[in-house]
Amino acid sequence: MDSQVSIRNLTKTYQRGAEKVEVLHGIDLDIARGDFVALMGPSGSGKTTLLNLIGGLDTPSSGEIVVDGERIDRMGGGQLSTWRSRHVGYVFQFYNLMPALTAQKNVELPLLLTRLSGAQRKRNAEIALTLVGLEDRGKHKPNELSGGQQQRVAIARAIVSDPDLLICDEPTGDLDRQSAEDILGLLQELNREHGKTIVMVTHDPKAAEYASHTLHLDKGSLVERPAHAA
Repeated sequence: MDSQVSIRNLTKTYQRGAEKVEVLHGIDLDIARGDFVALMGPSGSGKTTLLNLIGGLDTPSSGEIVVDGERIDRMGGGQLSTWRSRHVGYVFQFYNLMPALTAQKNVELPLLLTRLSGAQRKRNAEIALTLVGLEDRGKHKPNELSGGQQQRVAIARAIVSDPDLLICDEPTGDLDRQSAEDILGLLQELNREHGKTIVMVTHDPKAAEYASHTLHLDKGSLVERPAHAA
């Protein structure tokens, strides 16, 4: 198996006042290149913490995280920032779009960190918007778009720099069922037709069905299946 993400004995502890709270306990996990993984579990089980560690948004208390052969757990803040900009796209429940910017300018934002010309940034943003089915909405601002369209813009922004890995935290949590299914279908297409590895946190079993397989977290540990399963 060609593992894109390899995690060994991963722990994450937070300090809350005088108390130490271990959110993740000794996680071992391999995610194959081109996989689409849904991460499920009850609130407080550590799903988003694990997602943020895989995406380099947080650093572990101990253990190893290897992504594409690189030990990201050993990287400092500057290194991690550079690594993220090259390798990872992020999609969140709330779209985090800049309200004063058009869809196209929102999608271009990650490219401002690159050496691409203004014309090339615009072209890449147009390609990303076309991939998500919004080629005719580039000049619209977020308040002129539906929730589903705003999430498509957020996905276009996540893929505009052609990352290998998409990190999605409850990407359909703020959408109606039809819009949610449209977004999940788009993620599935990015996985199957464009080879993106996707790790998605969701509380929705219907959303998890779009993934290749589902992992379950409970009280900071990976479990074979949810506690309520027969």
